[in-house]
Amino acid sequence: MAPRRTLLATLLLTVAAVAGCSDESAVDPNLPDGATLIREAAATTAGIRSAHFTLDVTGTVPGVGLQNLDGDLTKDGGPSGAAKGSGRLELSGQLVEVEFVLVDEKIYVKGPTGGFQQLPVALGASVYDPSAVLDPDRGIAKILTGVTEPRTTAREDVDGTATLKVEGKVAGAALAGVLPGSPPDAEVSFWVREETGNLPVKASLSFPGSGDEPSTVDVTLSDVDKPVTVTPPA
Repeated sequence: MAPRRTLLATLLLTVAAVAGCSDESAVDPNLPDGATLIREAAATTAGIRSAHFTLDVTGTVPGVGLQNLDGDLTKDGGPSGAAKGSGRLELSGQLVEVEFVLVDEKIYVKGPTGGFQQLPVALGASVYDPSAVLDPDRGIAKILTGVTEPRTTAREDVDGTATLKVEGKVAGAALAGVLPGSPPDAEVSFWVREETGNLPVKASLSFPGSGDEPSTVDVTLSDVDKPVTVTPPA
């Protein structure tokens, strides 16, 4: 019986060892290199001329006074490009629904009541500057170039698009263009298309939150390089 017990003990130890390292072995070693994907994605993103974007904040991110944005962006329509959309922003300590238009270096905002009002560019940009999203020096491309320790962890489908998931870290300074204020350092996940160019489809930033739940910011890009027309509100 002793040899049988020894064999059983050895088997149990082997199973335990395999289970203990299963999380690490779950990553496919044949996935493309994360650093290469991030580099390709950054170059592709810098060349985007227009896109639809969404931004959603869950929890509280220090210095970030917005909850969500949904809009269209283009690099045409002025030196800073143009944008139009809607969102929920924190103004004077309250979350308010707004519509916004950025065109010809002018920002127009419409609150819950009344019509559009033109704001000084500096004031509007201090709340949120949508032109930063496609700016290679401030937006998504800058975040991509700032990713450290990138590693490809999975192949995933995102709204019908085949993507590669790349995880890493990014310093708060690289986020300041897309997230106004002084965001802290974050864990980041990018989902990039598998096809040539590795265009980013989605990004998710995770920040330390209250309790055990992190605060997150999710950004998506779609309808890339489709025509976007932005005109001043009537």
